[in-house]
Amino acid sequence: MCLGIPMKIVSIDRYVARCEAKGIERDVSLFMLQEDEIAPGDYVMVHIGYAIQKMTEQEAQSAWELYDEMLAAEHA
Repeated sequence: MCLGIPMKIVSIDRYVARCEAKGIERDVSLFMLQEDEIAPGDYVMVHIGYAIQKMTEQEAQSAWELYDEMLAAEHA
């Protein structure tokens, strides 16, 4: 199963964003979101190194809550 990971944009350099989630930072391509207005502080769904969708902070938080529940159930 493949999951997109919600990440917060820290900085942007052309079509590459430095993103953070749970203390981990990664460089993410913004190529697929060229049509969207993206800025530091925005949240994006990241899949295999590409931001595939802009999302709200609440949507990102809800996704992380679900992922945390899945991980907890796996370790129970």
